[in-house]
Amino acid sequence: MSHQNDLKNDLGQPIGFPLPNWKPCAPPPTTPMVGTHCRLERLNIDAHAQDLFDASMTDTEGRIWTYMGYGPFDDVALYKEWVTSQALGDDPLFHAIIDLTTNKAVGVASYLRIEPPIGSIEVGHINYSPLLQKTVAATEAMYLMMARVFDELGYRRYEWKCDNANAKSRGAAARLGFTFEGVFRQCTIYKGRNRDTAWFSILDSEWPALKAAYQEWLDPDNFDGDGQQKKALSGLTKAALSK
Repeated sequence: MSHQNDLKNDLGQPIGFPLPNWKPCAPPPTTPMVGTHCRLERLNIDAHAQDLFDASMTDTEGRIWTYMGYGPFDDVALYKEWVTSQALGDDPLFHAIIDLTTNKAVGVASYLRIEPPIGSIEVGHINYSPLLQKTVAATEAMYLMMARVFDELGYRRYEWKCDNANAKSRGAAARLGFTFEGVFRQCTIYKGRNRDTAWFSILDSEWPALKAAYQEWLDPDNFDGDGQQKKALSGLTKAALSK
């Protein structure tokens, strides 16, 4: 056994666990992710901007922009300017979420802080219009993004961060099976106000059980004739993490 595997701190405790077979991951590809209810594809101005702007306007109070560092936008031209300047790069890698029933873009999400050498990646810039909120497609989109990260690319860590004041985002993270890791106080400033940032994560070791929970929830048999769920995802993910 090498000396590196025997390293201990000043208290005689092991320093981490060895990763002798670790290899850096690839960056996320830009190919679509396709499910039963939605498709995610790289954000494109010509294909998606008008649909996304129209979808955002169904939120008449502009609440979907409260915890974003940008928006709301008064017209589609301003939205396209923002997409052009901020949302067409590789990190963040923005995706439009397409409702397969209407074939319209109804929300966005991105990969960001992409670190292939250490296998860490974050999901963020999640902005669901009212047309996507509380739908099966909304959850399926998150599942598809996780499946790409863990199953396709082999990342070790998947992060979720949000303003600690954003109760809905913190609740969504818990429902999806992310583990709360703490709050970075006075982490940043946006829109002229302080942000304390709540951190959450899913690890590769947790993914197989969480994947099974997602698949059980997404199964058509989990929904009655009125489309109401029989088992809540929050219960399934909680049980998965307790195994």
